[in-house]
Amino acid sequence: MSGHSKWHSIKHKKGAADAKRGKIFTKHAKLITIAARSGGEPEMNPALRAAIANAKADNVPNANIDKAVKKGSGQDKDGVVYAEALYEGVGPEGTAVLVEVITDNKNRSVANVKTIFTKNGGTMGGAGSVSWMFDKKGMVTVKADQKPADEAELMIIDAGAEDVSYENGAFEITTDPSDLMMVRDNLEKTGFEIENASITYLAKNPVDIDSMEKAQKVLKLLEALEDDDDVSNVYSNFDISEEIMSQL
Repeated sequence: MSGHSKWHSIKHKKGAADAKRGKIFTKHAKLITIAARSGGEPEMNPALRAAIANAKADNVPNANIDKAVKKGSGQDKDGVVYAEALYEGVGPEGTAVLVEVITDNKNRSVANVKTIFTKNGGTMGGAGSVSWMFDKKGMVTVKADQKPADEAELMIIDAGAEDVSYENGAFEITTDPSDLMMVRDNLEKTGFEIENASITYLAKNPVDIDSMEKAQKVLKLLEALEDDDDVSNVYSNFDISEEIMSQL
């Protein structure tokens, strides 16, 4: 388990605090707003349907979801227009870091991200500086306690998955980005409970982090980036041992 799974696990533990809930709700609202630009009807817009499902999995209130859909589809015009951007950089111990933002002010976002890198032992790079170290993939997470493991894995492959692994009580299913919604819908039809379906970045060659001191440096940067209001997702290629993970 490296990069994607371990950072997801760490975020899950830390994100349980009420202090993080407001940011989680805001992030989902922005994602729904952007998805709704292609149409405000979830039945006709697979990306919007997935965004809404992911928001509900994080207990975002229906009123927040409805407002975001109306905003994205042009029914609620408040003058704020969101744009997506991907920033790249190098963190402590030579780790590669990708930062996705959804913002109404790119100048503010890039300045904030650069400052966070600098203050936490990292260096922000240009486009393409580290993104080549990652594969862009679709990722579907489903609960793993619903079916026998062997049967479940066969059903997952039949649904169109490229690969499947078991992490933290769930199956993490990798797809081609263009197949994400097809695989998600196929899994749902066969009875799997979907926890999340989204585009992600998976590290090709993880960097081993072999001490608590190094782990804390890496995670300090990632947590600072996650705390920025414009940041929607952070990806890195670190690999922390299970022994160190248990102490975090």
